[in-house]
Amino acid sequence: MSLKLRDLIRQVRACKTAAEERAVIAKESAMIRTAIREEQEQYRHRNVAKLLFMHMLGYPTHFGQLECMKLVASPHFPEKRIGYLGMLLLLSEQADVLMLATNSLKNDLHSENKFVAGLALCAIGNLATADMSRDLAPEVDKHLGSAKPYLRKKACLAMARCLTKCPDMVEDFVDRVVSLLNDRSHGVLVTVVQLMTRVLVMDRECHLDEGGDDDGDRDYESPCRTAFLKLVPSLVKLLRNLLSMGYSPDHDVGGISDPFLQVQLLTLLRLLGAHNAKASEEMNDVLAQVATNTETSKNAGNAILYECVQTIMAVESDDGLRVLAVNILGRFLLNRDNNIRYVALNTLAKCIADRQPERDEHDERDVQHRGPDAASSDNSAASALQRHRTTVVDCLKDPDISIRQRALELIYHLVNRENVETLTAELLNYLVLCPREHRADICTRVLQVVDKFSPSDLWRVDTLITLLTIAGRESAANVQSSTAVY
Repeated sequence: MSLKLRDLIRQVRACKTAAEERAVIAKESAMIRTAIREEQEQYRHRNVAKLLFMHMLGYPTHFGQLECMKLVASPHFPEKRIGYLGMLLLLSEQADVLMLATNSLKNDLHSENKFVAGLALCAIGNLATADMSRDLAPEVDKHLGSAKPYLRKKACLAMARCLTKCPDMVEDFVDRVVSLLNDRSHGVLVTVVQLMTRVLVMDRECHLDEGGDDDGDRDYESPCRTAFLKLVPSLVKLLRNLLSMGYSPDHDVGGISDPFLQVQLLTLLRLLGAHNAKASEEMNDVLAQVATNTETSKNAGNAILYECVQTIMAVESDDGLRVLAVNILGRFLLNRDNNIRYVALNTLAKCIADRQPERDEHDERDVQHRGPDAASSDNSAASALQRHRTTVVDCLKDPDISIRQRALELIYHLVNRENVETLTAELLNYLVLCPREHRADICTRVLQVVDKFSPSDLWRVDTLITLLTIAGRESAANVQSSTAVY
């Protein structure tokens, strides 16, 4: 007879070498194979539990996939639970035996036991193929209207998987998704917002696959996007209610009211507000409220502020709101947590890179019509970022190489005709300390900066000579040739 799970774990932990562990696992695998061949039903759930443990250790367990299917079909809940867990971990959507589970899933979705139906919904949400999604979507839809929040939230995640596999079914379920946004359960609301977000992402991908424009296609609309845009006032009201909600022990995390729902709402608003002036105008006030009233002493508050900043930068927000977003990222740069600083540097660099072509065109037009002094406004996000220039430069002295690399990328975008001499000096100082394998790339970037913003020929030559003095042969060939030409 094979071992109990606890005895197997004890034996594996007692092994002093990897060879001993492999011998124990090989012996037990042989015992399990024998039990499978002899159809020892009384040990089936125990054997699958041991296979799960072996799978966690990295050993092959594919021979137990069919046993999982048999346990899923069992009428007893403890065996069914082990079967579903095994199916989720030991099978992938490419497994041929997965099709055998469709009928069992359909039967379990009709079960009066909410936990059995919940197991089936979890399996659909993780493993459903396109064919399974088409067969089971009507049953999942029935649970979207269930009286039990436990089933509604699981049905939302299962439906997200079904619609991902079969995007052509999206329009059939839009009305149901819209009605769930009025649910009183926060767990259901989180999953509904995730489902709406997934539908919008898929809708955009389908539009691009059909030959749509990915570069700011402002006229793009679809039935589901149009339906969701009508819900922007409701989403804004929901987010505002979360901000004004008092302490609730069921939803409070670090003094923040349901940060998970707030983050999901901000993500959804970002997708709806992109390239849509009306939707952006409706959400501007609540974005300002989130940005100014969210507590930053806890990580939950920082997560919300990060999503808020991304949303502000993505939608058609006004300059004042963008300045506020940049100032939030500036505060992030002063945080002791390197993860938060990295996120801030990455976001700032991405925002500047995305806006660079638009800003260059705008500056050129202003110079032509109103003179050079009007090219940049003190109230613009770019000007706000320049005020945090010293903090960004200080990040070049950070011990963490990833922080230094992100700061370096951001500094390249910060250079203009007013600060080119100061920032180039900082780049040359960093060139002395940086790893040798990075010097060629930095030299090329400095050359680009010098060519574009050089205030005089003399300064250009002095800078390039200094550059070659520091980098020497490690500089790129184009840097050496440009210096020779000048």
